[in-house]
Amino acid sequence: MTGASAGNLYKRVLLKVSGEALMGGGEYGLDPATLSAIAADIRDVFELGAEICLVIGGGNIFRGIAAAAKGMDRAQGDYAGMLATVINALAMQNALERIGVPTRVMSAIPMSSVAEPYIRRRAVRHMEKGRLVIFAAGTGNPFFTTDTAAALRAAEMDCDALFKGTQVDGVYSADPRKHADAVRHDELSYLDVLSRDLNVMDASAISLARENRLPIIVFNIHAPGAFAQVMRGHGPFTRIVERQ
Repeated sequence: MTGASAGNLYKRVLLKVSGEALMGGGEYGLDPATLSAIAADIRDVFELGAEICLVIGGGNIFRGIAAAAKGMDRAQGDYAGMLATVINALAMQNALERIGVPTRVMSAIPMSSVAEPYIRRRAVRHMEKGRLVIFAAGTGNPFFTTDTAAALRAAEMDCDALFKGTQVDGVYSADPRKHADAVRHDELSYLDVLSRDLNVMDASAISLARENRLPIIVFNIHAPGAFAQVMRGHGPFTRIVERQ
């Protein structure tokens, strides 16, 4: 990818949002106000001319690894989790289209009644035509998280960066919600994240990003306007790149 638009540092990006981020103050499911707020922030970036794709987790509805810990077959649990991501993708599509953002959902598990099948070239074409694309059902395979799916799709789409929307405004030395003296890192290397076992994304996602020299930008998805700010290189965030 080359070039950017309207002051953005990036032309095409993938935004990863956890399922838990959609719960708002609840303990389960979708919070309509939170969904609308995130959709509005995405629209702000979309209207600046950026090409955007999304991967949304399913942890607000079902977590395969948690179900496996309680005795469910891990593969079956992961497939159920993938279906949860489709529910979230359809909800986000509705929230985006209500505010004027043309959106397509593409699923790694075929379900033609509600989503298009994932085809890489078609996804690229959708973005070139000014549509936002949501990738659902993870990679379509068990034992891979939606973080890994995000890194994979970002690499396939030739994105300039992978944006990871979290509950805090970057990667800290410790949990800032529990430790007042925690320090936010402005920049880390992929190896820093792996060697320190920092809880950003799983090791497969970090390794995949490293292999493809895909910068990872970690920011607070709940801060109003943060996505657009960070797209311009402003505001608090942590950048994960290959150290020179």
